[in-house]
Amino acid sequence: MTKKIIFMGTPMFAVPIFKSLYQNGFSIDCVYTQPPQKSHRGQKINKSPVQGISETLNINFRSPNSLKDNNEEYEFFKSINADLAVVVAYGQIIPKKFLSLTKKGFINIHASILPKWRGAAPIQRSIINLDQETGISIMKINEELDSGPVSNIYKIKLDQNLNAQEISEKLSLLAADKIIENVEDILGGQSKFIDQDHSKATYAKKIQKSEGQINWNDDASKIIGKINGLYPSPGAFFNFRGERYKILKAEIGNGTGKNGEVIADNLEIVCGNNKSIKIIEIQREGKKVQKVGEFVLGSQIKKGSIISNV
Repeated sequence: MTKKIIFMGTPMFAVPIFKSLYQNGFSIDCVYTQPPQKSHRGQKINKSPVQGISETLNINFRSPNSLKDNNEEYEFFKSINADLAVVVAYGQIIPKKFLSLTKKGFINIHASILPKWRGAAPIQRSIINLDQETGISIMKINEELDSGPVSNIYKIKLDQNLNAQEISEKLSLLAADKIIENVEDILGGQSKFIDQDHSKATYAKKIQKSEGQINWNDDASKIIGKINGLYPSPGAFFNFRGERYKILKAEIGNGTGKNGEVIADNLEIVCGNNKSIKIIEIQREGKKVQKVGEFVLGSQIKKGSIISNV
């Protein structure tokens, strides 16, 4: 008898994992994803990537605004009588009463080495923190955020030259590869889930836009971590003469001078600890992304300029 799976996910990170389950013959009876979102100016309605792939594969999907106190969704979920729910960056807290509605529970693919970086932004926090490694954890969902027992953890080295989008893609493909054997083991009753050491838990709180502001007194490595960790959104930025500039890509240099001083025509800026960063890609507020060579041709930011931390 075919085992029934409910898939719950929203962003692009979840799509390769969803496709892997489908292509390996698992029966995905229903998909839950976040409702379509209006674009910033309200001109366009954007479906989630998981909704898009559900429509392409002609799989029934549902996108309630909330599962909390939602009896209609509770009864529908219950009627599926699923064997397992697979959750990947769904974006909603799943109420306790739902967690008993599948035979083998709910598993979550979390993009960190648990118990480190529980919460909303594990990839970004790991990069900003200059961690040496990251990974994915396969865990059972319980009432508390990302605190359930873990069956498997798969690690990768964290390349400091890669940004959050690139690391996300790596982890998503890793999860897509590993999910098959994990689901087979869970459905076959062969998985062992081990409790996390809760005393070692750290939390990856949601990113705030204001966190992107660069402090030129920080070490160059810390600034690069912020640039990479906050790419592509909200981005790391500085202000100069009343305008905001977002740095999308940079590398560490060895220039010296005053912190915040521009010491080269190609936009090399001094940071703390006698290091500098060389900007590679930058975006002036309201303008397109530019390579630094193109940007400096018409920029007010010249060699000798001082960029303050305000």
